Amino acid sequence: MNWNTASAFAPVGLALRGPATHKIVRTLGDAAYLLIKDWPYDAGEEYVAAVKACVDAISGRIGPEQFRQAFLRAADEAGIAALTVVH
Repeated sequence: MNWNTASAFAPVGLALRGPATHKIVRTLGDAAYLLIKDWPYDAGEEYVAAVKACVDAISGRIGPEQFRQAFLRAADEAGIAALTVVH
């Protein structure tokens, strides 16, 4: 399991509503926590696909970049603004 290593995907900045308004997702662990605890819309197909992709990426079945694409589609589905964070 590879929860909190520096991922091979570029970090993603999200603008959420509520108490956790701005988040930066840098690791698969960050993404898993956000999807389970702070995601505003958990009934969509893209959300379910992103959760599955996160589990698959953590267990090494898919690459982090593949997960990142699923994560961005889920953000779009939920109306969450997402930006690539550049260092």
